[in-house]
Amino acid sequence: MTRTLTALSARRRHPLAVVVLIALALLLVGGLYAALAPRAAEASTATASADDVETGKKLFLANCATCHGLNAQGGGVTVNGDTAQNPGPSLIGVGAAAVDFQVGSGRMPLAQSGPQAPKVNKIRFSQEQIDQMAAYIASLAPGPAIPTEEQLDVSTVNDEQLARGAAIFRTNCAMCHNFAGKGGALTEGKYAPSLDEASAKHIYEAMLTGPQSMPVFNDTTISSEDKTAIIAWLTQDEKRPDPGGLTLGSVGPVSEGLFAWIAGIGLLIGCSVWLGMKSS
Repeated sequence: MTRTLTALSARRRHPLAVVVLIALALLLVGGLYAALAPRAAEASTATASADDVETGKKLFLANCATCHGLNAQGGGVTVNGDTAQNPGPSLIGVGAAAVDFQVGSGRMPLAQSGPQAPKVNKIRFSQEQIDQMAAYIASLAPGPAIPTEEQLDVSTVNDEQLARGAAIFRTNCAMCHNFAGKGGALTEGKYAPSLDEASAKHIYEAMLTGPQSMPVFNDTTISSEDKTAIIAWLTQDEKRPDPGGLTLGSVGPVSEGLFAWIAGIGLLIGCSVWLGMKSS
């Protein structure tokens, strides 16, 4: 027993003992994190065939690689010593949801350089082609998946969930998108777009991926159920009454103040003129 303790004590004082202990500790912490950490939504290529991924790669190389690199690593493509004028970010790990949002809303491919990529109505690709490009990007690394029909189904949202969705929107989104989702200006020429014409899928994907100036709201920040509730509040106008009357575009005190000055002060001036004419 004494010999065993002496041997252990000698090994403990070995110069490599600290390195071995740190390596074991890191291995243990990494294993526990992988086992216990909440998993973010990851794009799965199980439903996408190899042909879809290969076709998506060809579409990517033809339309996106100039800015995002031949392997979607970002930084653009160097041709004759010149790199693309507008090098794009890496797409490794952005997931299928980011591709479906950016390409499906017409923001990508970017038409011209500017502070922000605007939404356009004319989409260059069919939904099948968008799905194929999304499958290719998803095959490169795990990332947020395109939301399912169940996640986008707002018909099951009750009044309590609707109220919660409205509260979460006002807390996390209203400072940029306006209290009614009408959008607003940001710094350096950027802006938060109006959500009036945004589809439920694109709203959900934007929360998952955080495009442009928007932060990422993954499922650990805002749960999938709460995302659905937010979408229900934004898209079900009949459940958003206006107890104050005329909304004036719901853009806030600017339009309301203008209306007060033009209509209210104008009415008072008219009354004053009428009273003056009556007295004379």
